[in-house]
Amino acid sequence: MPKEKLTKEQEEAFKNVIILLQGMLQDRSVPRNIKRLAQQGINIINESNDSPGILASNVMYLVGDLSQDPNIPFHSRTVIYRIISLLETIKD
Repeated sequence: MPKEKLTKEQEEAFKNVIILLQGMLQDRSVPRNIKRLAQQGINIINESNDSPGILASNVMYLVGDLSQDPNIPFHSRTVIYRIISLLETIKD
C-alpha cells in the first residue's frame, strides 16, 4: 500500500479490493490471463508509492480492461464491477 497516510475508509477499500482479487486468483473457472492481471493489480496496490487516488485509478484501469474480456465468467465480471465501485470511492 502507499506509504502516504491513508484514511481508514481508503485502507478498508484497498483491503477489500485485494480480497476480491485474491478470490479471483483462487477461482478455478477464471482463465490464466485474467488471473495474471488480477495478480498484477494486487502487486500494484502492495508495491506502489503513489497517492491513493492515482493508485486507485491505475488499478481501476487494469481491472476495467478485464471486464471487457470475452473469456471472463459472468460471476467474475460482477466481482470486477464491485472492485471498480470500491475504487471509485477513493480520492486524493
